[in-house]
Amino acid sequence: MIEIKDLHKSYRMGSNSLHVLKGLNLSIKEGELVAIMGSSGSGKSTFLNILGMLDEADSGQYVLDSVPIKDLNETKAAKYRNKFLGFIFQSFNLINYKTAIENVSLPLYYQKVNRKERQEKALQYLEKVGLKQWADHLPSELSGGQKQRVAIARALAAEPKVLLADELTGALDSKTSYEIMELIQEINDEGKTILVVTHEPDIANMCKRIVHLKDGVIVEDTFVEQVRASEYVQ
Repeated sequence: MIEIKDLHKSYRMGSNSLHVLKGLNLSIKEGELVAIMGSSGSGKSTFLNILGMLDEADSGQYVLDSVPIKDLNETKAAKYRNKFLGFIFQSFNLINYKTAIENVSLPLYYQKVNRKERQEKALQYLEKVGLKQWADHLPSELSGGQKQRVAIARALAAEPKVLLADELTGALDSKTSYEIMELIQEINDEGKTILVVTHEPDIANMCKRIVHLKDGVIVEDTFVEQVRASEYVQ
């Protein structure tokens, strides 16, 4: 599903150059649930931006679902993002003046799905995350956990190949974090490929594989016995 070969990325810092990614190699199969870990400055945000087509590597290969991701102009990048990727962010990134159902249906609007079908699909995904009865509520009327559920429904609505979750539990308390991870595990159980960037070991252990980045290289890549979030959710 994802093939990364010898990925390099540097940034100009005045007259100097900062080499952030130093030859990453990573292969992720369809249906995996992978945690990406690393301290601040390890390169994980840069890596996620490249995976999300928000930035481009200087050299190396990135192949997503058999499609080489390279030489993207903004139009092509946006098209590929909409087709392949669903994003979940720590800060939810919901539009405050739109209801839950309007937020969830937004990716479908960009896919030019007609209004009736958008509404039906959005409601279906809100039901999937347990928020059907909150469809007409604004983000300001929702708790942090509910906002993240809306964000997950929005990410799923466009039926992406891969979900990219950036610190998706970072703004939530432990109990809510585990409830969100229980939902992520259920979505993964259905076959969705999911990458979770996290600095929290307990969240990483709820994935099936943990990749550690340090100073722009992968220092550890381990398949782990997955801890089921449901064990912590009462």
